[in-house]
Amino acid sequence: MAGEMTSREDRYEAAEVLKNSGDMVAAVAALEEVVATDHDFSLAHSALAAWYTRLDRHEEAMKHARTVCQLEPNDPFSYTALSVACMRGGRIPEAEDALAKSRMLQSGS
Repeated sequence: MAGEMTSREDRYEAAEVLKNSGDMVAAVAALEEVVATDHDFSLAHSALAAWYTRLDRHEEAMKHARTVCQLEPNDPFSYTALSVACMRGGRIPEAEDALAKSRMLQSGS
């Protein structure tokens, strides 16, 4: 296996280990490296939105939450997570719009 690139899932798991050990800053940095090369990895963007929120870095949290909505436009949870990130970041109108979109998707309208 020498020289083989580590999969994005393996790199995601390594970031989770850092987070679980309490090193949120290193975990975020590790995941940022993952999405830099795998921009369409919505799970990593979703984790970054949550982790940045925990660090009170709301602009970054909202950026990653918006990316998840672009990558997963039919997933109600994507918009719920965006709503939470926007609410924490003080973007109330955007939070309300995201929540409305989530409810619309859930009801199948």
